Amino acid sequence: MDYEFWVYIMASISGTLYIGMTNNLIVRVGQHKSGELVYYEKFDNIFKTIAREKQLKGWRRSKKIALIEKMNPRWEDLAEKWGTRMLSPHEEIKEQS
Repeated sequence: MDYEFWVYIMASISGTLYIGMTNNLIVRVGQHKSGELVYYEKFDNIFKTIAREKQLKGWRRSKKIALIEKMNPRWEDLAEKWGTRMLSPHEEIKEQS
């Protein structure tokens, strides 16, 4: 059985950064939805995941920001559209009455 683990950074509207780890990123983001998912990393080993989470928590804020901006320079919510149905290129948007 394959395992997946995630280290992630959530940003609140006040600018506070929260670093965590999970084995179910979609559920965890839902639990944190007051913030925005601005960074994540995927791992296949729980011990590597824990070590990375601890490493990131030990970094100064400026280094965390540089890491986020390397992946997500506009600080977009990476989970904003999770759970919504995306249209394929051949589908049309139907107007709702």
